[in-house]
Amino acid sequence: MWFFRSPMIAFGEDALSHLGVIHGHKALIVTDHQIVALGFVDRVQEQLAQVGITSQVFAEVEPNPSLETVQQGAAVATAYEPDWMIALGGGAAIDAAKAIWVLYERPEMSPWGVAPMGDLGLRQKARFIAIPTTSGTGAETTWPYVLTDTAEHCKRSAGHPDDIPDIVIVDPSFVIDLPPQITADTGMDALTHAVEGYTSFWRNDFADGMCLKAIQLVFDHLPRAYQDGRNDPEAREKMHNAATIAGLGFGNSMAAMAHAMGHSLGALFPIPHGRAVGLFLPYVVEFAARGDEPSRYGEMARFLGLPAGDEAEGTASLVGAIRDLARRIDQPTSLQEAGISLPDFEAQLPKLVENAANDSVLVVSMRYPSEEEIERVYRYAYEGKAIDF
Repeated sequence: MWFFRSPMIAFGEDALSHLGVIHGHKALIVTDHQIVALGFVDRVQEQLAQVGITSQVFAEVEPNPSLETVQQGAAVATAYEPDWMIALGGGAAIDAAKAIWVLYERPEMSPWGVAPMGDLGLRQKARFIAIPTTSGTGAETTWPYVLTDTAEHCKRSAGHPDDIPDIVIVDPSFVIDLPPQITADTGMDALTHAVEGYTSFWRNDFADGMCLKAIQLVFDHLPRAYQDGRNDPEAREKMHNAATIAGLGFGNSMAAMAHAMGHSLGALFPIPHGRAVGLFLPYVVEFAARGDEPSRYGEMARFLGLPAGDEAEGTASLVGAIRDLARRIDQPTSLQEAGISLPDFEAQLPKLVENAANDSVLVVSMRYPSEEEIERVYRYAYEGKAIDF
């Protein structure tokens, strides 16, 4: 038996107005200083005020949010006693809000101690709304959250299906002015979610359609959103939908090796998450396709109308299409292109391998790698070499 989990999703033009029909008294808005400066918090508070909900803002979330930030936010929540937790921002804000919510509801727990079994017992104090302001992470529809362990210099994931938001608001007005670089980074994150979700060992019929549709939307609309998103509202809306659809897909199957490697890289080098996982994606596809398990890359290639007379041709077509997309949106296709020097790479390589090998998402990879193979993939990705083992 399996389950398909999803929040209630309000999407499209004026989706934010859905806040005007919720019931409650107090909301804690978890976000960052940039989102406050953009005026997005004011827009949310205006909607809440119309239905008599007062609000407080916790805007201390940083990129790759830390345990310390989550603990600070939980203390604010405990003092304020909200009945709505609202995450407003990208994946960092949404992940931090999930962990803050857990600590607010279950103060005796550690965020690291949350595991996906049993009954977590949330919603005794508050319900949860997620409003994404980037088009990529899919965190608004998923239950795992990723935090940075500053003491160990690594990212760690935890979570429980109970911490999936109750309501998601996918309003394209929040991303109409998204800068090109963030558009590219987060778009590659959405693509990686969908490709890995379609090929993980936990894949299933209900998630497959979500993943395929998200892949199609990204290939069709990401270059347009990157090149002139301000003047292409259709591309913006489609990419915003794609990110959430990909989240539904991989959130009900799971990400895999590209995410394990990307998580490790992002904890040790200042490379955005989406850029990191997108960089590793074609290498992981090549690596997985050379394993013993039948791959599904030919199916994806055929769905996209790429040459796929057999699985090998389909895999090569898909890898080529991913790398071509990356180049069209000025994404690096090797770690060297990403600006990592060889001495720095060699110095951190043992930690890169250790962190990736210990990442929980690795277990659902189509081809499970040894530590030696993880190291080789990192080395090939540094040089930009096609995987041949």
